[in-house]
Amino acid sequence: MDVYKINGQKRLQGTIKVSGAKNSAVALIPASILAGSPVTIEGLPEILDVWTLKELLEEIGGDVSFENGTMTIDPSKMQGMPLPNGNVKKLRASYYLMGAMLGRFKKAVIGLPGGCFLGPRPIDQHIKGFEALGAKVTNEHGAIYLRADELRGAKIYLDVVSVGATINIMLAAVMAKGQTTIENAAKEPEIIDVATLLTNMGAKIKGAGTNIIRIDGVEELHGTNHTIIPDRIEAGTFMIMAAAAGDGVTIDNVIPFHVEALTAKLREMGVKVEENEESIFIPKSVNLNAVDVKTLVYPGFPTDLQQPFSLLMTQATGSSVITDTIYSARFKHIDELRRMNASARVEGRTAIIAGPTHLQAASVRASDLRAGAALVLAGLIAEGETEIRDISHIERGYSDLVEKLSGLGADIRRVSIEVAQGSTKED
Repeated sequence: MDVYKINGQKRLQGTIKVSGAKNSAVALIPASILAGSPVTIEGLPEILDVWTLKELLEEIGGDVSFENGTMTIDPSKMQGMPLPNGNVKKLRASYYLMGAMLGRFKKAVIGLPGGCFLGPRPIDQHIKGFEALGAKVTNEHGAIYLRADELRGAKIYLDVVSVGATINIMLAAVMAKGQTTIENAAKEPEIIDVATLLTNMGAKIKGAGTNIIRIDGVEELHGTNHTIIPDRIEAGTFMIMAAAAGDGVTIDNVIPFHVEALTAKLREMGVKVEENEESIFIPKSVNLNAVDVKTLVYPGFPTDLQQPFSLLMTQATGSSVITDTIYSARFKHIDELRRMNASARVEGRTAIIAGPTHLQAASVRASDLRAGAALVLAGLIAEGETEIRDISHIERGYSDLVEKLSGLGADIRRVSIEVAQGSTKED
């Protein structure tokens, strides 16, 4: 079993570079299925989800190379083969294969998606969109079957603002006959990123980034080159880290506009945030103030930063409250933080956190991706050596994390534990 071991209370200083956006990557790669010639995507994060999608595209006949963050995908020999199990269950975003394969092959068989468990995350809005476009959708033996003689544009109103449904319907609609309108669409930067790729492939999309997206179907799409946007959640995680443990940290390769909601809350806490064109500098922070936070759909405070931010709240003076309106089961990290001496409790969708607290090292478990990030940050400021287990969750979303943090002066190692003998050996 691999774990992270962190010797805390090392002040961090220097520059850390943000990787490409995970939540864009997991949609951009399936989108390449729709092209008739090679697609090259630059700046991809080298994370488990990206490697898993590479394998999935190869399973259906794609010729895929991935090196130094650049993936080239030749989809010309791909086939609409069933993908009921295996790699599909390793990541939530495997559902984007539904829209892409339905758009190109007019059929798909995709196993129910996996990924982190954050409470109920139904794909009913995805299915609603596919059916509006003319597909028949059934659930057979734990897999989703999609079939269509042809896809026709439709007017689709999303009952819930959903990034996944918005992108999936876009993928299915770009080669449908006629015009598709998505109302109450999500506005996240990742949606604009996917729309930019599709437009460069020949799609006709207007309104990405607003609540109404219009798509005029085309007969075919072609290959292109695309550079992914920076990961705003990774950038936000590093900003929180800099506020908690930094003596002056520059976060490079970031679009400040994408993290405005976090910046506002950090400043409310007393953190100085200096924005540049493509970077953010955070000097040493002292005397943090308690704040209240409520997660909302973009451009509100991101649910993906709720867990890391709750760690910062343990260092603020007073009682902070953080409410997650997006996911009901996103507070599993609180029990782990309490193992490290945090004063916190959960009431429904809300966590109440008192501070400042002197955190102490403990053996803790990452229950999901962003919970794992919160525990890494906790380990950086805790007294003693923290051991974090189930780090595969963390590595689904953060590329080269050990190397990046070590570059700032953190004492963090990835260690392989031989559980049977009770001994450890470092990689």
